[in-house]
Amino acid sequence: MIGFVRGFLLAFAGFLAGLQDLALFSGRVVSRSFRPPYYWRDTYEQAYMAGVGSLHLALISAFFAGQALGLQFSRQLAETGSTTLLGMLMTISVVRALGPDLIGLVVAARLASGYTAEIGAMKSANQIDALVAFGTDPIRKLAVPRFLSLLFMLPALVILGDVVALIGGAIMAHFVAHISLNLYWQQVQHNLSYGTILIGIVKPAVFACLISWIGCWKGFTTTGGTRGVGTSTTESVTLCSVLILIFDFILTRVLFSILHW
Repeated sequence: MIGFVRGFLLAFAGFLAGLQDLALFSGRVVSRSFRPPYYWRDTYEQAYMAGVGSLHLALISAFFAGQALGLQFSRQLAETGSTTLLGMLMTISVVRALGPDLIGLVVAARLASGYTAEIGAMKSANQIDALVAFGTDPIRKLAVPRFLSLLFMLPALVILGDVVALIGGAIMAHFVAHISLNLYWQQVQHNLSYGTILIGIVKPAVFACLISWIGCWKGFTTTGGTRGVGTSTTESVTLCSVLILIFDFILTRVLFSILHW
């Protein structure tokens, strides 16, 4: 029993130390984002990889998730004779929760692993030490472009994904719930309030910070050669996925309080 408690306390202390290290690393990334030199070419390349490279995954996932959600809602609403509310439920569910969470998880699986693997491989090959030897700040060169590019591209992906998910819901509304498409889109437009749009933009912005910070941090802290790169990549994706779900609840609660809902 004593050994179990000791092991638990050591693991918890290591977890807190990791959070502290992540917080300090994130602060360095943010502070360097507002001071020259700026690597605009690297930022553009990372934005292209994050946006265009993830676009097909985001849209396909959003389309079929929107259809599945619309199908579930239409079946349940049909039992109460309230199928005309399908547009309202789809808008609230997709913009506030489904879009940011789903696309955030998809992008985290693709980019967090990529960031960690790339930077971790550079560290294993002593390329980061070479950057330092040439007088280049590795955080400003490697982490800042990924942070800035994803901060702008993930909200854009979520907006496009929301539109595609609502189109998928419209298909279910027409062919399954048998309601007018005009009524569906009127419900969508009516429920796109300022608060709903704010939630749908703030969440992916926060998720972008988490993905870029964790992905780069795990890359910079990789040890153990190529095997350590694989371990860090797995931990990066896992940590991003868990924190996205945790922060989804936290942000929802905070934004609801701010908006007095």
